[in-house]
Amino acid sequence: MKKTIYFLLVASVVFWTSPVFADKPDKAQCPQKRTTKKAPVKFSKLTNPLEATEKRLKKGEELYMDKAQPIQCLHCHGARGDGTGELGLQANPPARNFTCAETMKNISDGQMFWAIKNGIEGTAMPPFSNLEDWQIWVLIHYVRQFGK
Repeated sequence: MKKTIYFLLVASVVFWTSPVFADKPDKAQCPQKRTTKKAPVKFSKLTNPLEATEKRLKKGEELYMDKAQPIQCLHCHGARGDGTGELGLQANPPARNFTCAETMKNISDGQMFWAIKNGIEGTAMPPFSNLEDWQIWVLIHYVRQFGK
């Protein structure tokens, strides 16, 4: 009986002190230093061809929160877009903080499109090559609203 109680006590301490339950900061670093490879010129000069309507922002939110594959954006970038998703702070480098205006002002729509479509080598950002172009553009509109 004592061994069982001791085991449960130790298991409980290990479980509740694991990184999964550790306090996370309210926001990721701002500004974030990055050495992300620049998108090819044909992408870097692109601007979002879609107007940021309420309907498109809602579609972007659905992708970000629920539907993007292979993983939804919120798991790394957080529900508030601040880079504090359960996987984002564990990544090396940490997930991008979309609320950081100082960082985001230097990232073009085309750079974001390319990064989402192809992933970012040397980071945990996977490619979302299965998304249609319009889906990436509405996702970019949604992500940009975090910094406003």
